[in-house]
This record gives sequence, structure tokens and C-alpha cells, in this order.
Amino acid sequence: MNHNTPLSPRPLHDLSGHGRPRVMTVTQLHAHGVPTARTNEQCRAGGPWQLFLPGVVLLHPGPPTSEERLHAVLMYAARERGTGVPTQPGAGESPAPAYPDAMITGLAALTLHGFSSTPPLPSLDAIDVLVPRMRRLRSAGCARVVRGTALPAPEQVTGLPVAPVARALADAVAELQDAGVVRRLMTEAVRGAHCEAAAVVRELNQARLLSRPHVVDAVESLLAEGRARAEDRLYRMVREYDLPDPLWNVDLRLPGGPYLGGLDAYWPEQAVALELDTRAPRQADDTVWSEYTRKREHLERLGITVVHITPRKLRDYMEQQATVIRTALMASSDRDPAAHVVALPR
Repeated sequence: MNHNTPLSPRPLHDLSGHGRPRVMTVTQLHAHGVPTARTNEQCRAGGPWQLFLPGVVLLHPGPPTSEERLHAVLMYAARERGTGVPTQPGAGESPAPAYPDAMITGLAALTLHGFSSTPPLPSLDAIDVLVPRMRRLRSAGCARVVRGTALPAPEQVTGLPVAPVARALADAVAELQDAGVVRRLMTEAVRGAHCEAAAVVRELNQARLLSRPHVVDAVESLLAEGRARAEDRLYRMVREYDLPDPLWNVDLRLPGGPYLGGLDAYWPEQAVALELDTRAPRQADDTVWSEYTRKREHLERLGITVVHITPRKLRDYMEQQATVIRTALMASSDRDPAAHVVALPR
């Protein structure tokens, strides 16, 4: 055998054909018998390949597809770990994370999640990729590196690791200055049931974006949107699970006495109160939670049972929440009579 004979890239057709993205790392090419010199020759000007990102090769001369760009960005981010990038699993193989410690985020991730208000993938000049903060990795070409201290668990979308909507939205907002665009993205996140408003605000708070006026304005609209959706679900729960009609949106007071607090629903005959937890995470959590706790303890000392529900539980476990309320209503007959209070419309 003549060891000086250049290796043919033809075996790579099995890896890049049959619908697979025609993009590989230099490390992968070398593992498949293509030396660096051969890769450099193939990537010369006018050659059949092209060096698309540092260490990442596009195995054809034309422009990349959106899928190829996404894979290339992930390969670039994972390549820098020095471990190489495993190929996607074939038939009969167990699926494994192909791109450890790297995931698509920002506008590209939102588009992959199905947002209609984000640009289509081909029109994005940069694709954000989220990596651990300590990684020594620079943005290059269309790959824009976003670092995070604690990475969320990625979601698999079209076979790619993608940041959850709330995190992807925060990373997108960090690069946006247009208040209208920010508001549209946040609104779609909630209206489209991609995530709860509180999750978005939590990510914005952790990213320290709530000092930007255009973000704060959008957050106010977002929280109002989230509360409205939660209230709609609450009305539906009472109706669909045949719960007694409560007094909606009331303030409680002792007769001739002090204000006790506002409630989303109140069953006066059973002395059961319901409160939606739509706190804004940007507020001082300890202070706000202390107010919730004081109100709850005060009402319970008066013999009023307080049921506390989050919008997420109402969305994902509505039947369970209906059972909690029904149980509280039924248990009222076993309790001592509650103090008389006055319920006024809010």
C-alpha cells in the first residue's frame, strides 16, 4: 500500500448524505481518515469544501442551509472543549447529547420554538450559542457566544439542543434595543403558552436586564398579560369542575375595622379564600413573600382557609388544584366558625 496516496473523502458521503447536514469538524474529519493537510487542500479558494467557522468545515462549496448553520455553530462551541463532537446517532444507536455544554439560544432558539414574531433563520446574521461562563471561547463568523453561570437543561427541538423559551427570550432581549420588538416577543411567549410570565421575569432579573427602561415597560405588560391568562384559567376551572361560584376579586375587611387584603376568589359560606401568586421576581422576594405570609397568617387566625395557587400549577395541574379547593370547601363544616368579615369589590 502506498502511504503517500492522498486519502479520498468519498467515505464521508455516508456521513453527510441521506439528509444529514454536510458539516463536520476538523477533528471529526481526521478521525475518519482525512488529515489536516487534505482538509486544507479541499478548503482552498474555489475548492469543494469551505472552512465555515474555526475548526468547522462545510462539505460543499455553496451557501449553508439553516440546519447546517445551526449544527456548525454548535460544533464550533463544542469543539472548543477539546473533546471533539460525536456524530448524530444512527439507526439502532442510543441517542446521546451530541453537543455537551452548548445550546442554541436567543432569537434563533425562539424561532425554533415556533415564535412567529422572530425573524426566519436564514435572515439572522448571528446565531447565539449558550455555553458555561468559564469557557474560553470567542464569537466567530455567525456564531455569537453567550455565557451563563448556570445553564438550563436544553430542550430538543428538531434534534438540536435549544435553550428553554424563558432563557432564550432573556438572551434575545439582552441584544435588543427596540421596545416594540421586546414587547412583542414577551407577549407571544405568554399568549402562545410557551412559558409563564414569572419565568420570563425571573430570567430577565438574573440577567440584570430590569434596569433598562424599555425592558421594564415590557415587563409591566407581560405581568398584566400573565395575570389575565391565569384569571381566565381560574374562571374555567371553577366552571369545568363544578365548584361553587365564589365572590371574584374582593377586598376583605373586619366590620368597622382594618383592611385584611385582596383576594382573587372568596367563598364566604365556607370561609375559603384563593389567591393567585403572580409576584414579580424583580421585586425583593423576601419582602413580598413576607407580605403574603402575614396576610395568610392573619386570615387563618380569623378562621379563613387560604388556598395559594401559582399560574403554572393552574395551567399544568388544573384538576389537582380544583381538588385542593373542593377539599378545603368540604372541610369547612369540620372547623370552628370563622370571624365575620366584609367582602367588597376590588
